[in-house]
Amino acid sequence: MDSYIQNLFAERIGGSAFGKETVIYKFEKIKRAKAAALAAHPEVPMIDMGVGEPDERADDGIVDVLAREARKRENRFYSDNGIAEFNEAAAKYLARVYGVVGMDPVKEINHAIGSKPALAMIPSALINPGDVTIMPVPNYPVLGTHTKWLGGEVYTLPLTPENHFLPDLSAIPVEIRKRAKLLYLNYPNNPTGATATRAFFEQVVEFARENQIVVVHDAAYSALTFDGEQPLAFLSVPGAKEVGIELFSLSKAFNMTGWRIAFVAGNELLVKAFATVKDNNDSGQFRAIQKAAIYGLEHPEITEKIAQKYSRRHTQLVAALRELGFDAKKPGGSFFLYTKAPKGIKGGPRFSTAEEFSQFLITEKQISTVPWDDAGAFVRWSVTFEADSEQAEQEVIAEIKRRLSSLEFEF
Repeated sequence: MDSYIQNLFAERIGGSAFGKETVIYKFEKIKRAKAAALAAHPEVPMIDMGVGEPDERADDGIVDVLAREARKRENRFYSDNGIAEFNEAAAKYLARVYGVVGMDPVKEINHAIGSKPALAMIPSALINPGDVTIMPVPNYPVLGTHTKWLGGEVYTLPLTPENHFLPDLSAIPVEIRKRAKLLYLNYPNNPTGATATRAFFEQVVEFARENQIVVVHDAAYSALTFDGEQPLAFLSVPGAKEVGIELFSLSKAFNMTGWRIAFVAGNELLVKAFATVKDNNDSGQFRAIQKAAIYGLEHPEITEKIAQKYSRRHTQLVAALRELGFDAKKPGGSFFLYTKAPKGIKGGPRFSTAEEFSQFLITEKQISTVPWDDAGAFVRWSVTFEADSEQAEQEVIAEIKRRLSSLEFEF
């Protein structure tokens, strides 16, 4: 017999059916398949190409600052909406790395306990029932999830190879534009690895101004670019600060995923609104972590070294996959490689979805990827696989080729 509690859950998380769902979500399916494959073949190590976080820890300089600052008595207090030194370092970082000059560290920047909580809070400042958030797909879903929880709607735009994985803003119906308050973007993009152009961002600014929409650009991977592509911030485009905000995370750029530190920058009124919501959600990140993050922001060469590693791995992975028949193209940034999933294997199984192919790779070849079926059947490979040297990287790629070389993929 159900407890009375079963009938008290909010509809946004399932109402009285909460906890009884039979649908298994994508990442849980991956987790279960990996466990089953390891149990069936314990002698074959799993090659995890689906990890969405760095394979290394933070730089020694960052760690040393944390250790030193954590011992200081004055760092024990709540930081609420952040310490001034962090905001100042963030403003200097934007100028040095992205050419975004003149940011007011007091009014136009605010720290966050990671980008994900920031994305979760932003809709609370803007979305009323019936309002619309425009989001490309595939993409990181948090802003959309909270939009729905607040009674809003999500309008999606497909990202495809044909549009270079950039959303077609002109395809948005007039009635959606009238009700839309938020436009979410993320470049370099998760999961496609695609990078935006300055011309595209200029188009976004004009679109937002004409339709009175707020732009939220998630720049989590923006500093991880290579092969001549320079880091590009939305805020570096004229007019961007008048129409939106940008989120910068230290998780990917500085190998600080578990540290939970980021910052929101841009339009003064929007930053103030975010800070107001944030002030009612948390009491700020540990001061010692903010001070350690300052060291990272003052040493962008740390990110440059990380990007070089990902670039090297991308080059090797793309070459290997192309030899195996995949139409793999090296992205301009991030640690994600996005390829079409095969329709089947000659003389073997057929795949109606990317998820079916991904499950096959895990179960039969002990290679883990992440499937995306939102805008066609694609799989995401991550170059954050475990390898502690360049030789080890080469060995991982060679092992992937060895495991898959007996298969003739059909696309």
